[in-house]
Amino acid sequence: MVSSIGVTTCPRGQPGQPSPEVHWAQCRAAGRQKGLGLLYSALVRPRPEYCEQLRAPQGEKDLRVATTCPEEGNKDAERAMAVTILVWVLQQLILNVRVVGDERDEARRDHSSFPGLGSRFGIGSTMEGWSPSEENIIYRVLVSLIPPYGHAFLPELCNPGETPERNFRIRVQLVCTCKTEQLVGDMLCFIHHDEEEQRRNRGPSLLQTVCTGSYLDVQKTACRFHQLVKACWVVLPHSRRWRLTMLPCNRSCKFKMAKAEEEIIIEIMLGVQQGNSDIFLSSQASEALFTPSTTWTSSCAVAEAKFFERLARRAPDGSFHLRCLQLCARILVGTGFSEYALKTVVMHLLNTTPLSGWHRTHFLLRLDDIMRYLCHCLEEKRLDHFFFGNEKIPEEIVLPPALQRAEPFNLFQHLAQDPDAQAQAMREFTDMQDRLTRMLANDN
Repeated sequence: MVSSIGVTTCPRGQPGQPSPEVHWAQCRAAGRQKGLGLLYSALVRPRPEYCEQLRAPQGEKDLRVATTCPEEGNKDAERAMAVTILVWVLQQLILNVRVVGDERDEARRDHSSFPGLGSRFGIGSTMEGWSPSEENIIYRVLVSLIPPYGHAFLPELCNPGETPERNFRIRVQLVCTCKTEQLVGDMLCFIHHDEEEQRRNRGPSLLQTVCTGSYLDVQKTACRFHQLVKACWVVLPHSRRWRLTMLPCNRSCKFKMAKAEEEIIIEIMLGVQQGNSDIFLSSQASEALFTPSTTWTSSCAVAEAKFFERLARRAPDGSFHLRCLQLCARILVGTGFSEYALKTVVMHLLNTTPLSGWHRTHFLLRLDDIMRYLCHCLEEKRLDHFFFGNEKIPEEIVLPPALQRAEPFNLFQHLAQDPDAQAQAMREFTDMQDRLTRMLANDN
């Protein structure tokens, strides 16, 4: 069981809320009248349906660190607090760092040069609570991007007809805001006003800052985000305790936070939500050897995190499902099996086996189920993706209609196409069984 902290985001598309254009107009008008505090209040509203799970390396620990300081010497809590510090204040700082002194007008003009920041989600094995390693841990967070005022994001398939739909480009389209301009008076429409006049009054558009042609560029966006975080960090009080170092990374934002002998690696992925679903077009690289900078890959990471969050809420005391996944992940080292394939196996079993069956008293039975399921998939050369075409997805997880209707996607397709690869995988599976047996024997 872990703690949850509420996430704030712009209320785009919520029932009873104004249109995006009018909303941003109201935000700016409020900022002029009552200063930055009111501007921030207008820009950021609570969205209770979203929450962020911040998990320490051992997912069974309950780290309530959102609003309290950890006890001295509690390194797990210190780490979780550090992650919380960085991601929780990012949005506030990015809005505030450019309004130091008398630069408020310049800050308001700059809002259209970078996407807005929406909801944030803890993703990956560490956040889900089953990281196989207690060293070199990476905390991953996905931050959703929202088109700024006067812009729209239009996803397009890189290869129309591709199955499954994995790779997209995000076309940035300017939106006429003349009606909003009439209401507010000083918000120039990007389409119907002279470019030089726009630069003087509003600054450059998104197309001129983080796009290549008409498409949102992953590398330019990540680089700009890096620059903003670096500028933000220096005004944060915690910067006196933690030293923030930017790490090289083309398609995401990776940071090292250090204090004395403690080091934490945090990777922030950027993503654009597909409709109102839990699927995002993310900055993560595709499986291809080269991923163009304008390619955004479809990611189920948020849906997977919600799946494990749902289990955490429903699992009885003494549930060992995360421990089973963690232990099996440790025996993958040195093999050709991916953690994602193993995670998929366990998710299928979690979705069909009652949670009462994952109690610590059934630990060995569930480990046996995992290995048997994996062995069967290797023999059949087929492991279905958990979300594509799965009719048994919990209703709390929202999928795009196209993904719901899709044919199941085989994660072991390469084994079906290459007999030698399948034979190698079977040999490695035998080694994994032996390794697991030895590991359990040593623990006893």
